[in-house]
Amino acid sequence: MAFDLDEQEQLATLKDWWNKFGNLTTWVLIIALSAYAAWSGWNYYQRNQAVQASQLYEELQKAVTTKDNAKVQRVASDVQQKFGGTAYAQMAALSAAKTAFDANDLNGAKAQLQWVVDHGREEEYKAIAKIRLAGILLDQKAYDDALKILAGDVPASFASAVADRKGDILVAQNKLDDARAAYQLALDKMESHNPGRQLIQLKLDAIGGAPAKAAV
Repeated sequence: MAFDLDEQEQLATLKDWWNKFGNLTTWVLIIALSAYAAWSGWNYYQRNQAVQASQLYEELQKAVTTKDNAKVQRVASDVQQKFGGTAYAQMAALSAAKTAFDANDLNGAKAQLQWVVDHGREEEYKAIAKIRLAGILLDQKAYDDALKILAGDVPASFASAVADRKGDILVAQNKLDDARAAYQLALDKMESHNPGRQLIQLKLDAIGGAPAKAAV
């Protein structure tokens, strides 16, 4: 069927527009579709990673229940190697550290805690690992290493626990003035209704009470 004049003009206009902008439009569409496909693929990958990591973590928890330290360490290592970017890797490392500690495997416990400190994504998990690792180093009389682990910023909710652990280390070093300051800071950072305040206060009283204030 022959086109009438109006249709021919419309076709001519369309062809002219396509010659000018057709390739650009095609590339924009390709880029948009590629971005959407990549976003969808990434979300699927993330969900798949989380599902697989959760299955391994469940297996680890079963081994924790039976106190099978060797299996706990093996599964924790698998989670870290395959799914190190997930929260499950950090949780697995903390669980593995506790199991190793209970089994008197202090090197294993330290290795798991150090992994969280070095590779953890969430600052809260890293703070927990630092406090626990510093406690093991304190028991091993590695005081300077323990204080080094506790250096730096931590989330506000962990500031009291870190200061308390520093106080314990400083007492062991017989640096009582510094220890008093650390315990006082721990009390200052802790909520007034927290029952942990009583223990910190006992430790502070045992080394002479609140630190002396500098003269003005």
